[in-house]
Amino acid sequence: MTPGLGTALNAASVLAGAAIGLSLGRVIPAGLQQTIRAGLGLFVAVYGIQMTLHTKNPLILLISVLAGVVIGELLHLDDGMQALGGWAERRTRRDGEPGRVSLAFVTTSLLFCVGPLTILGSFLDGTRGDVTVLAIKSVLDGFSAVVYAATLGWGVALSAVTVLVVQGSLTLIAFLAHAGLSELETAELTAAGGIIVVGIALGLLDLKAIKVANFLPALVVAPLLSGLLHAVGAV
Repeated sequence: MTPGLGTALNAASVLAGAAIGLSLGRVIPAGLQQTIRAGLGLFVAVYGIQMTLHTKNPLILLISVLAGVVIGELLHLDDGMQALGGWAERRTRRDGEPGRVSLAFVTTSLLFCVGPLTILGSFLDGTRGDVTVLAIKSVLDGFSAVVYAATLGWGVALSAVTVLVVQGSLTLIAFLAHAGLSELETAELTAAGGIIVVGIALGLLDLKAIKVANFLPALVVAPLLSGLLHAVGAV
């Protein structure tokens, strides 16, 4: 697939969700939203497992994931993303303040662009042309846009521009970096991404709260480690 298609789909889902939220308000029952979330969670789990099967060497995958999560913990990646998300959530309580359009824009821009799905989805789109993760994110963001547009107004639609710029840039960077990766390195990168996707699925299904963002460095460690071992003839 054409790199960037996932980002375009995501931006379109935000626009569609905002339009629905402005016209219909909060008409989607909470029960239906939970059922859709559960369905997405099950699909994401199966998809993540399928991705991990790309590994050529499970030991490389294990070391990459463990090393990646140690790096993520030391850098407090998940805590940083949670802090940004929490700040955005707190801003939504200031409904009566002036500048509601800018409030809606800033709030939803952060919510839609800060998180592991943004980074992982853009990474897979750029390196493999795989838009599945961004398609899943599009569904989640679309439903969120309905709710936020109903409460914050049309400024939510402007965040589609932020999604295009941020995810588009990440996808482009991943696409350019991918040109230097071998088939083996790409396979281990994909498998490491699969582990992260399974972690996201556990959160969607409310089974286990995992600091998924702390695993993101594994996406860098996996191809580097596999390339290094291949260079020295260890694999």
